Amino acid sequence: MSAATDELADAGAIVYERPRHRRRRWLLVAVAVLAAAGVAIAITHPFRRPGPAKSGAADNGAATSLATVSRRSLSAQTQVDGTLEYVGSYNVVNQARGTITSLPAVGHVIRQGQVLYRVDGKPVVLLYGSTPAYRTLAEGAEASDVTGADVRQLNVALVALGYASRDDLDPTSDEFSWATKAGVKKLQAALGVDETGKLTLGDIVFLPTALRVTEVTATLGAQAGGNVLKTSSTRRQVSIDLEATQQSTVKIGDTVTITLPNGSTTPGRVSSVGTVATTKAGSDSAPTVVVDVTLTHPKASGTLDKAPVLVAITTDTVKNALVVPVTALVALAGGGYAVEVSGSDGVRHLVPVSLGLFDDAQGLVQVTGSGLRAGQHVVVPAS
Repeated sequence: MSAATDELADAGAIVYERPRHRRRRWLLVAVAVLAAAGVAIAITHPFRRPGPAKSGAADNGAATSLATVSRRSLSAQTQVDGTLEYVGSYNVVNQARGTITSLPAVGHVIRQGQVLYRVDGKPVVLLYGSTPAYRTLAEGAEASDVTGADVRQLNVALVALGYASRDDLDPTSDEFSWATKAGVKKLQAALGVDETGKLTLGDIVFLPTALRVTEVTATLGAQAGGNVLKTSSTRRQVSIDLEATQQSTVKIGDTVTITLPNGSTTPGRVSSVGTVATTKAGSDSAPTVVVDVTLTHPKASGTLDKAPVLVAITTDTVKNALVVPVTALVALAGGGYAVEVSGSDGVRHLVPVSLGLFDDAQGLVQVTGSGLRAGQHVVVPAS
């Protein structure tokens, strides 16, 4: 590596590099340790290239270069593999009777008030709600005759779609009132069906969000019934199977940089960190927890589904840190680390340092050491 590390090699030193494994955060260091001879090195001695090699020792002529010690902000990042995907999975269950006459294509997006599919030519419409449709909804003799969570969802949808005003229809009401009936008639008029003010079971499907079709499970011409579509939401996220041993280093709110399949990057934040570790069936891999990442600019991620991405999670940040490349570190015989400083006169000497934050993504480490300052040059392997 250099005159200093040449002497270490001549003394029987061995140089190790950490394995390159993106899914495990190892310390990226070039470690030099003395062999069993018990040779001592004075770390304050300016090392020079030695003279003729001692008997039985090989001269280390590895090429080196210099890197500048700098002062800057530094972030600790954990690099892991992730999967870019759409959030959620929803089955669309048909409750209308008849023959399926129209189905959407895979990838089609359906929002509130729009047609999911058709039975006997009649549209089945998506409305937002977490309570499934389970009965016919129609006006009773009095509003209090037909009430429930499904009616409240209908009232909210009619106001949101503009088929009823808040002055006439309270969206928090769970009663099927005259205003609900009037709103249903306007919905039916927009769909081009008979304006009865009544929704027969099967006319609407309640699901919590806009849907993106991922699979068509029904067949045109078949009798309606059962699952018709498999869908997801339209919201994008990155899902990570994080090794359980790394869970404590990641928290909700951590910023991330996502490298997409096309090589571009986009930012995001950790939105959830799993608490239950699992191991894939039939696998001897380490237990993992699920970490979800919300994208700051979802449109920048394109439309790929189940796409592999690389995620750099920023787990800590320090400002005004003294920084050197990790490859400048040398492990000392008695423990601890040093860097080899090259003076203006070309003389090199080891300076012991204490280690702070590591940035695995950029290969940098925070150091402190007596006499070490920004602008100095340290020895690193030649690139």
